[in-house]
Amino acid sequence: MNLGSPSAAAAMPVAGVPGRDTVRETTLANGLKVIVWPVHDIPNVALYNWVRAGSRNEAPGITGLAHFFEHMMFNGTTRRQLGEFDRLMEAQGGANNAFTSDDVTVYQDWFPRGALDLVFDLEADRVGNLAFVPQVIESERGVVYSERRLRVEDNNQGLLGEQVQATAFVAHPYQNPTIGWPADIQSWQMSDLQKFFKTYYAPNNLTLVLAGDLVPEHVFALARKYFEPLPRQAAPAPVRTQEPEQIGERLVVVRRKAQTPLLQYAYKAPAAADPRGPAVNLLLSILVDGDASRLHRSLVEDKRVAIEVSGHWQEGFDPGLLWLYLTLPEGSDPAEVQTVLDAELADVVKNGVTAAELSRAKNLTAAGFWKKLATIDGKAQLLGEYEVFHGNWAKLFAAPGQFEKVTREEIHAVARDILERRRRTAGVLMPTSDDGEESAEADIEDADLDVSEDVEA
Repeated sequence: MNLGSPSAAAAMPVAGVPGRDTVRETTLANGLKVIVWPVHDIPNVALYNWVRAGSRNEAPGITGLAHFFEHMMFNGTTRRQLGEFDRLMEAQGGANNAFTSDDVTVYQDWFPRGALDLVFDLEADRVGNLAFVPQVIESERGVVYSERRLRVEDNNQGLLGEQVQATAFVAHPYQNPTIGWPADIQSWQMSDLQKFFKTYYAPNNLTLVLAGDLVPEHVFALARKYFEPLPRQAAPAPVRTQEPEQIGERLVVVRRKAQTPLLQYAYKAPAAADPRGPAVNLLLSILVDGDASRLHRSLVEDKRVAIEVSGHWQEGFDPGLLWLYLTLPEGSDPAEVQTVLDAELADVVKNGVTAAELSRAKNLTAAGFWKKLATIDGKAQLLGEYEVFHGNWAKLFAAPGQFEKVTREEIHAVARDILERRRRTAGVLMPTSDDGEESAEADIEDADLDVSEDVEA
C-alpha cells in the first residue's frame, strides 16, 4: 500500500501551532505558577491543576498516598462539607475529574466562563483547607482498596503489569504501583497523610493551566486573591535514586485462573524530556498503532499468534519503560509467541523501518496532535504536559516540527538502544484450570535470563 512519498512530505511546510503569542504566565509570591491560553471560540474554560506528586515520590510504607489524595480532594474542607465541591460546580454547569500517574496527580475542571470565580475559590479551598476527618479517611481507604481489587487483583493485565514493573526496577521508586501495595493501603497513619499533603500540595509544587474564554489579567487577579494567601512550603526532597543499568533480561511468570495467556515486554526507555522523545513515540507508533502497524500485521493478521497487540511509553521525569502488551489465543504457547515477536523486533533493530512506515507514523501522530489541540481541554492538557515534563510550555508550539524532522536513521538508533533483550523485563501470565493445573503447556525457562520470579495468584 502506498502511504505517500516521504520526500514529498518532507518538502511540505509543517503547520505551526497558532496561539503562541496569546499565552500568558505569572508566578505568584508563594511560587504557584499560572499559565493561561485565551481561546474565545466558545464561552467555556478548561482548568488543569498539576501537582508534582506520584508514586515516584513514595517509599515503602506509604505507597499509594498520591492516588489516595486524588480521592480525598473531593471529600470536603474545613469550609465545605463532603460532596459540596461537586454540587457547587455542577450547579454552574461544570464537571470535574482527576488522575494519578507515577509522576503527577492532575485535577481537571470544565465549566462556563461565568463560574471562574467560584472554581478558583473551590480549588484554593481544597488545597489550603482539606479536611482530615478520620471517618472519611477510613471510608476512602476502603474505596481505594476496592479499586485495587478491581484494577489489579481481579484484572489479569493489571496484575501482570504490576509484577513486571516491580521487577523491572530494583532501586528507583517507579517500582511502586500507583495504586499502592495492599499492606500500605491498610496501614497509612494520619501523620503520613498530613506530612505528604503539606509537602506536595504546597503552592510552590503546583502548576495551574487554563485554556478557554479568558482574560489573562483577570485570571491572575483571581489567582492572587484565592491562592496567594496559601503559604509556600519547603521544596519536596528530590528523587535522587537512579536506576542502575540492567545487565540481563528478567522474567516474571504469573499462574492463575484465566482464559487466555498474556505476554508483556517492558524495555528501559528514556525520560519524557529526552531529545529522542519524538523518535521513541514514532517507533512505538510503527510497532503497534493501528491494524497496519508492524506487530499487528505480523502477529495478529499474518501468523495469528496474538489476538491483540498494544503498547505505551511511560513518559516521566526519570527514565521509565516502553511497554508491549500481547493477548494470546486460548491454549497457545507463550514461548512460541515470544520467538515470533523477538524475530520481528530483531528485524527492526537490524534493518530499521521503512520510509512508508515512518510516513504513516508521522501522519497518525500529527492527526492525533491536531485533534487534541482542537479543544480547549486538549490545549490545557498539552500546555501542562510540556510545562511540567519538558520544562517549558512554549515547546508545545514547536512540537509538530520536532516530529516531522525525525529521520529513519534516528528511529533505527532508538530501536537499537531500547529494544535490547538484556534491558527488558518479560512477563507471562499462564492460565490454570480450577484445580490449579496449567491449561496450556509452555516452556518458558531460558538459561539466559538472570532473574526468574514465579507468582501464584
